[in-house]
Formats: sequence, structure tokens, C-alpha cells
Amino acid sequence: MSTDGFEPRIIGFLCRWCSYNGADLAGTSRMKYPPNMVPIKTNCSGRVDPTHIMKALSEGADGVLIAGCHPGDCHYINGNYRTAGRYPMTELLLEQLGLEPGRVRLEWISAAEGDKFAKTVTEFTEQIRALGPLGWNTMLDAEEAKSA
Repeated sequence: MSTDGFEPRIIGFLCRWCSYNGADLAGTSRMKYPPNMVPIKTNCSGRVDPTHIMKALSEGADGVLIAGCHPGDCHYINGNYRTAGRYPMTELLLEQLGLEPGRVRLEWISAAEGDKFAKTVTEFTEQIRALGPLGWNTMLDAEEAKSA
């Protein structure tokens, strides 16, 4: 599969209290970063379930970013600790499904870290660009055509 001109589609699950505000700060500060990420505001990174990640990937995302408050700063006390505990299991699940490591990323970004947000999105976009398109939709369409 050719990756010439490939632009990654990235879904970002952003904590409304920290990471989403960090994204807002990056924007209002006119920091440059690629427009490849579609932000989804969640109440807490602890709310992001592996099924949300799977749904994003199965519906055409090439990568998923989960961004939350720094450990110890969660608005909901321990939501980000739940995320940190669930993340390794999610990585193993995705590995079992044949996904390359690096298609899903977890970062702690506070509301005051617009520069970290911009840097993270830039790095992650380049990482996904290097991996190439996920292509799950293409594979699923081919399987459906075979069975029809």
C-alpha cells in the first residue's frame, strides 16, 4: 500500500479539565501543530474505555491519543490512575489484534502545557505518518466483498 500523500487521521480523547484546556492554550497562543487530530472532550481520561479506542480505529482512525491530567491532579481524584492501569492492557489487546505498537498513545498534559500539547500532537502525527495508514476499513470491505 502506497503511503504517498498519506495524512493520518487521529482521534484525541482529551480530559476536559486539563488536556482540552492545554489544547485551547496551544490554539490561543498560536502554536503550530498539525491539524490531523480530531479532539473529543471527555470528562476524565478515566472515562476512556478500550472499546472507545477500538471503535475509533475501526471507523477509520489511524491513531488514538489519550490525554489526561497529571497523576495526582485528577479532578475526579483517581480517574487518571485508572487510565494508567488500563493502558497496558489496552496495548496488549491491540498487539493481539496485530496493530503496530505506537498507534495509541497516552500522555499527561495540564491546562498550562499548551507547548507540550502542540509537541505531542506533532510527534504523534509524524509517528503515525511513518507507520502508514491502518487500513482496517479497506480490510473489512475486502472481507465483506468475499463473503457476499
